[in-house]
Amino acid sequence: MYSFQPSEEQQMLVDAIKRYAMDDLRAAARDADEEGTLPPKLIEKGWELGYLQASIPEAYTGFGERSAVSGVLAAEEMAYGDLSGALAVMTPGLFSTPILLAGTEEQKAEFIPPVIEMEWKPFTAALMEHRVDFDVNELKTIAEADGDSYLITGEKTYVPFAEGAEAFMVYASLEGVTQGFIVPGDAKGLEVGERQKLLGLNALPLYTLKLDGVRVPKANRLGGDEGHDLAPIMAASNVALAAMAIGVSRAALDYSIEYAKDRDVFGVKVAQKQAIAFFIAEMGTEIEAIRLLVWEAAWMIDQGMDEAYKQAYLAISGAVDTAMMVTDRAVQILGGHGYIREHPVEMWMRNGRGFATFSGLAIV
Repeated sequence: MYSFQPSEEQQMLVDAIKRYAMDDLRAAARDADEEGTLPPKLIEKGWELGYLQASIPEAYTGFGERSAVSGVLAAEEMAYGDLSGALAVMTPGLFSTPILLAGTEEQKAEFIPPVIEMEWKPFTAALMEHRVDFDVNELKTIAEADGDSYLITGEKTYVPFAEGAEAFMVYASLEGVTQGFIVPGDAKGLEVGERQKLLGLNALPLYTLKLDGVRVPKANRLGGDEGHDLAPIMAASNVALAAMAIGVSRAALDYSIEYAKDRDVFGVKVAQKQAIAFFIAEMGTEIEAIRLLVWEAAWMIDQGMDEAYKQAYLAISGAVDTAMMVTDRAVQILGGHGYIREHPVEMWMRNGRGFATFSGLAIV
């Protein structure tokens, strides 16, 4: 049976991230959203907390072991501060963690150290495609064998930090099976499109990516000649995003409670209104229920249980709905104030609405 008590190391990590999330990410979130950019020093400070480095074994220049439970605890706290900032800090993991999970020993030794050594660098991944019926198991981006190489053709969307990226983990369909390919940032035939404008995540630079017969050596296929199973990678992504959705939801709930306790309407505190009390109770219940589901899925991943993949999918499915419900009700609790930028709930609602489309934007 898994424990609800974090280990000493996990608690130290959570405490450090919580301070960074509130003192730095939350403090900068509104300006970053308005200006459409995150200060490099802000990202670097989050990187220096060493979450990703601590999940990499010493053999690949890290100083720890991967733990999905530690990962979701960290992701939740960071997103509690600001979702765009959290995703930015964690972006290099989109490249290195799949290699750690599914790469060959040669790939781990060659490609992981440059990611985690020294300062934050733009290593990223390209999974999403601009289609209503997008399915990670039925990608339109195609990889075809050509001698000792693969040729990759297709278009991707929601690629963080694509402009100037050191390297990409590009997912493509190879003979009908989704596979990852390590693609250098300067590969011929790789074209970064314009920065995308979305409802939320205004501070996170997301781009389209076009691949026109991009040639990569067969040694760059994730897992080598045998390839890899996509399920562990998607499970790690699903629990990360679910944890972040809970972090955003918690932020919205806590802000709503404080507002309702302080705000007077016709001589009565908003929190004393029965309808508002019911709102808050339901918001809190849903958050705690899905939070436990996320923790259980992460624990099952760490135990290597087959059911972990199903549990991770249930976690993200529930977290998507919870984030939308909680952030929407936070706006309602604030009334007219919920719709103005003086308060952060409207930003959290915009960000929360996007979780259903954030496949592959985070991983632990």
